[in-house]
Amino acid sequence: MSVVVVGIQWGDEGKGKIVDLLTEKADVVARFQGGNNAGHTLVVGGEKFIFHLIPSGILHESKMCVIGNGVVIDPFILLEEMESLERRGVRVTPDRLKISSRAHLILPYHRRLDQASESRSGKKIGTTGRGIGPAYEDKVARRGIRLADFLDSEVFDQKLRENVERANIILTQYLKSEPVEQKEFEALNEDLRGRLRPFVTDTSLLLHTFSKGGKSILFEGAQGALLDVDHGTYPYVTSSNTVTGSVCSGAGVGPTSIEEIVGVLKAYTTRVGGGPFPTELRDETGQALRDKGAEYGATTGRPRRCGWFDAVAVRHAVRVNGVTSIALTKLDVLDDLPAVKACVQYQLDDRLVEVFPPLSSDLERVVPVYQEVEGWHKDITGCRSWEELPEAAKNYVAFIEKAVGVPVDIISVGSDREATIIKRHPFLKK
Repeated sequence: MSVVVVGIQWGDEGKGKIVDLLTEKADVVARFQGGNNAGHTLVVGGEKFIFHLIPSGILHESKMCVIGNGVVIDPFILLEEMESLERRGVRVTPDRLKISSRAHLILPYHRRLDQASESRSGKKIGTTGRGIGPAYEDKVARRGIRLADFLDSEVFDQKLRENVERANIILTQYLKSEPVEQKEFEALNEDLRGRLRPFVTDTSLLLHTFSKGGKSILFEGAQGALLDVDHGTYPYVTSSNTVTGSVCSGAGVGPTSIEEIVGVLKAYTTRVGGGPFPTELRDETGQALRDKGAEYGATTGRPRRCGWFDAVAVRHAVRVNGVTSIALTKLDVLDDLPAVKACVQYQLDDRLVEVFPPLSSDLERVVPVYQEVEGWHKDITGCRSWEELPEAAKNYVAFIEKAVGVPVDIISVGSDREATIIKRHPFLKK
């Protein structure tokens, strides 16, 4: 059986915890898109882990983890993450982690182009400056360098020379920045090849073999649907497709292999970086959500913008992802609020709209139409069953289910792995 976990807001929904939870019933955990601009934070036994490239399933000793071809990989960040996990007692070895030979690399000139471009731009997208966008640009322009290319030193050297020459022309003549120097590539050597080579394989074939052998596969997404390059708040989006359809291209599997799609969303809404955010709260309530929810980026540390739940945006994300069930996170963050609001429509000029507009300029102008739900004024972090939740909290969950048309099967009431209520398990539906 194959289950996909995707974010259905602007990222940071708590996918890492949900993936960790579902990994118990999976044999393989595979990441299919994004780069180290994303981060999953887990709290296990009071210990905090932050993942950027390696699937969080690596914390489960018996599981195989896969980084698919749709991921763009900074080899130095990857090695740093591997070494950090090893120092903390997590075994990261070739029998536990496989990396696609077709995955594209993020190289020093990608980071420089990213940072220089964002600095020069009059309209800030809010990029992390880690080179993800330029790496995907090179991939689409057919000049990218893949892991398979890197492992062949002759092929790599030729492609690198051509790409550095081009990047330096853009950096110096267009972006008015300093060129990339040769010393920045010295670590891309035989030692690095030797360290990575045992992990590299045809992961599409590997996943096919696992599936045919009856193994359960959990596909792990990064960011969220509203940051999808096609379906998000363009141009304030990431550079990859974050939706479920990307599993097929980014992991090399057919659509018929996907059986369940779990959409992860917060009980409220957050986003990082620039772009429209209709329900954003710029008041003390927004700050209270940020403080109680520890809303600071796992990758950048940037404070997240916070606002009320947005059913219009989530309905859009549910549809483009084909979501079959919802994992609702951070319900406990709303414990102290006297009332909880949720956006059910947008007022756009003189009309009400229930469909997510394609233009960011329209989203900047919409006025959210709210419905208010009674607060529960009770600490729910100790709840472990649906029956233990206060009636008002149950009513809010039921409201979300009705508003977006999908059942809430998992409810997170705290950061720790155990602080979870499971109404129905995606891997146990058959």
